[in-house]
Amino acid sequence: MLNQEFTINSRRYDLSIRRSWKCRLIEKNEPALVFVGEFEDEVEHSDLGVIQKGTISNEYYWLDRWYNIFVFFNPDKTFRNFYCNINMPPTLGEGMLGYVDLDIDVLVWPDFRIEVLDMDEFESNAAAYSYPAEIREKALATLTELQKMIAACEFPFLSEPPAIAGG
Repeated sequence: MLNQEFTINSRRYDLSIRRSWKCRLIEKNEPALVFVGEFEDEVEHSDLGVIQKGTISNEYYWLDRWYNIFVFFNPDKTFRNFYCNINMPPTLGEGMLGYVDLDIDVLVWPDFRIEVLDMDEFESNAAAYSYPAEIREKALATLTELQKMIAACEFPFLSEPPAIAGG
């Protein structure tokens, strides 16, 4: 299973696929999974700016946690930023990992400046998809948990610039 290519599916609450991409599984210590991916195309992101083709992404998922953490590296392998998704715990299948994205994102720049993104999208989708109260509460509690992890420099938010996993 290690070094196997996986499809990652980010889903909406109704389980329709929001985004899909390929990554390689490089570490499996359940409930923790580490994947590495590379952007095949340049991407224009409203909050991140231009993500260059060749940007590398270390992706950390836990099968029992309500978030995932991406660590982006520029094509020259310098650290770019952290990007966290608040989501329902993922499911792992044969060659596939999927999760329900709950819209709230946390962007952490190299200077540890934090930006909480898409709260308006969370509120809008919570209403549109009728998120139960416990899902809403868990998403907001997870946001607080992530902010505390970042402030405490807990893994992978270490004070030293991270390195590319498996490479």
